[in-house]
Amino acid sequence: MTMTRLALGGASHVVRGGSSLLHRAHTGGRYAPASSSASFYLRSFADDAKDPPPKGIPYSKLTVGVPKETFPLEKRVAATPDSVAKLVKPGFNVLVEEGAGASSYFHDADYEAAGAKVVPADDVWKNSDIVMKLRPPTEEQVASLEDRTIISFLYPGQEKDLVKQLQDQKATAFAMDCIPRTLSRGQTYDALSSQANISGYRAVIEASNEFGRFFAGQMTAAGKVPPAKVLVLGTGVAGLAAIQTAKNMGAIVRAFDVRPVTKEQVEAMGGHFLEVDFQEDGSGAGGYAKEMSKEWHAAAAAMLAKQCEEVDVIITTALIPGRPAPIMITKAMVDKMKSGSVTVDLAAVAGGNVETTVADEKIVTPNGVTCLGYTDLPSRLPTTSSTLYSNNISKFLLSIGPQTTKVTDHYYIDHEDEAVRGMLVVENGKMMWPAPLPPPPPAPTQAELDAKAAAEAPEVIDYRAPYVQGAKNATYAATSILGLGMVAPDPAFSSLLTTFALSNIIGVQVVLGVTHALHSPLMAVTNAISGTTALGGMHLLANSTGPAVTTLGALATTLSTVNIVGGFIVTTKMLDMFKRPDDPPEYYHLYGIPAAGALSMYGIGAASGKFPEIDAAAATLAGLLCIGGIGGLSSQSTARLGAVSGQAGVGLAVVSTLGHLHPSIGTTAAIGGMMAAGGAAGHYIGHRVEPTSLPQTVAAFHSLVGVAASAAAVGDYINHDNVAQLDKVHLSTIYLASIIGSVTATGSLVAFGKLDGRLSSAPMQHPARDRINIGLGAATLGAGA
Repeated sequence: MTMTRLALGGASHVVRGGSSLLHRAHTGGRYAPASSSASFYLRSFADDAKDPPPKGIPYSKLTVGVPKETFPLEKRVAATPDSVAKLVKPGFNVLVEEGAGASSYFHDADYEAAGAKVVPADDVWKNSDIVMKLRPPTEEQVASLEDRTIISFLYPGQEKDLVKQLQDQKATAFAMDCIPRTLSRGQTYDALSSQANISGYRAVIEASNEFGRFFAGQMTAAGKVPPAKVLVLGTGVAGLAAIQTAKNMGAIVRAFDVRPVTKEQVEAMGGHFLEVDFQEDGSGAGGYAKEMSKEWHAAAAAMLAKQCEEVDVIITTALIPGRPAPIMITKAMVDKMKSGSVTVDLAAVAGGNVETTVADEKIVTPNGVTCLGYTDLPSRLPTTSSTLYSNNISKFLLSIGPQTTKVTDHYYIDHEDEAVRGMLVVENGKMMWPAPLPPPPPAPTQAELDAKAAAEAPEVIDYRAPYVQGAKNATYAATSILGLGMVAPDPAFSSLLTTFALSNIIGVQVVLGVTHALHSPLMAVTNAISGTTALGGMHLLANSTGPAVTTLGALATTLSTVNIVGGFIVTTKMLDMFKRPDDPPEYYHLYGIPAAGALSMYGIGAASGKFPEIDAAAATLAGLLCIGGIGGLSSQSTARLGAVSGQAGVGLAVVSTLGHLHPSIGTTAAIGGMMAAGGAAGHYIGHRVEPTSLPQTVAAFHSLVGVAASAAAVGDYINHDNVAQLDKVHLSTIYLASIIGSVTATGSLVAFGKLDGRLSSAPMQHPARDRINIGLGAATLGAGA
């Protein structure tokens, strides 16, 4: 049986099937067969310069192997059924060792359903071109790898014998721990961070399990229980995760780091940042901390000794790559801690930050302090940690080649790719680690020096210029508005112009006041309020002249209600993410009393027929409530009140529209049924969505508003027997509503696809993109003409 095996990423690829031998040149990824028997696989494109072959190896020719982790206490796996499916879809063949995911609760049948072949361990190592692993391979596993490729944690700075063996075997190896931390794109592949996040969370869980009290304080009839005091040392990814978890559990959290720049992050999570009475910045290269001076350590030790006497739990996370972990909590400090206190040392694998730590053990000191030195914290949450790691490693594999070549189904090691080059440790036996530093910037030219000197020269401030520009802007605005008044065809146009201008000014002023942290809830609440497109659908249903109009009105009303109800539920979920356990109780439901009172007052007034202007007053009140809904997001203290105000405004708008239209009993019942169905759908979707999917849910809801707006516009147009009798203002509003609604619907669907990972986030690169856009734009304008 012919077997194809490729030693990937280097200068040569061996295809075993008789005596066939293929050599690959790095230039253009072109292959030159050393014998005619290899011609079945590759063709020469030397004579066709216009259509060169894609660089690299097609995914369909490659097999990815996932062995079971054998390191003691290790329960994770390098690929989950979901990540396997993402590799199989573009063409990879995947082999998974029997029982590889069992400890992470992934069954062999799940892998097979995802498209993998479940095989014995020997088959994984012998028949895989690329092996995806988590822990560094053993000497025996590297021997089984032979001259092929492995992607795994490797720690080349410490595992020198392992790297030497890979070199001797002419293998290719990528280290998941060598991702350039300052590369923004590299965050997707940053397995160190994804696993550290889990370690920080699990450290708090382990501490709470050993601690003899609640983390949150309580006041009960039996007595008062004070909250636990937690000290987190090191505020990297693990430290911040520990802070957030401890804070969510109700503890008082203090934190300390040699990098003062992390103070803001700690305080944003509700922690108190401790500072040493000695000025020295511990920020190092690549986002890590550096070693500090003796003087700083002395000052820090004095501060920490005092903290040890006060706190109940200490979690340490301080690690410096390639060096023993610094001792931050000495035995003398532990001796000062209260009986029942707990230390959790996340640096135990490198010796520990706590002097009493014993790796992989739990000890209790003579004074009653429990010291945990577990090194398998991510494995204690094996399902989540495997899921995140598999995302990191599979996305990295899928980027090797396509990121720079833009060929989506070919594997190609490109040294110009910063992520690939940074993680490449060995390539066909050649040592490639560490990656070369980027070249220094070229020396500035004399012209650049002169320009810099000119830029640094004292600026001459023209105090008159802003006033001149302001006067010009005022002139443009006044002239434009008066000019529109001069060409206005009728009073209806002037009325709409006034409403449009005031709405823009109010909208700008209200939105400008919204704090940055509340931009996502702002997006959700404005989207929910935009569901007032339901009013257009209600108008069509009440004045329909045919089944097509009724259908469009029903569509607009139902979809808009889905958006209204679902949008406000999503808004509430987003605001709930800002709640803290110690926040005081809230009673916003009491605002339902004045809302019900306003609706009742309007209903009685409208039903009596004695107050002809009450509809206009109700519409004004509804508008003010909606504006208040957006304005309430100017701060967290009023954000929930804003959401309540928006809900009341939309509700009053719907009721006042019904009162103004006076539809028949049958039509009213139909409208009520449609809104009930739409509301039920929005309620179901809104409550079902996970917190991580809230932004894309808002985008999906917003697409419904676009469809509703277009449906209402089209229905309005065909609802008139003689379109020629419509004035230009009416026709313009129909045209604009159709176009804006369509753009909103399609744009929101694309946004949903990108946010949900169903579409690539990269911009469209079609060569005729601009010409297509110009053509579509011209056609759109032509339709309006």
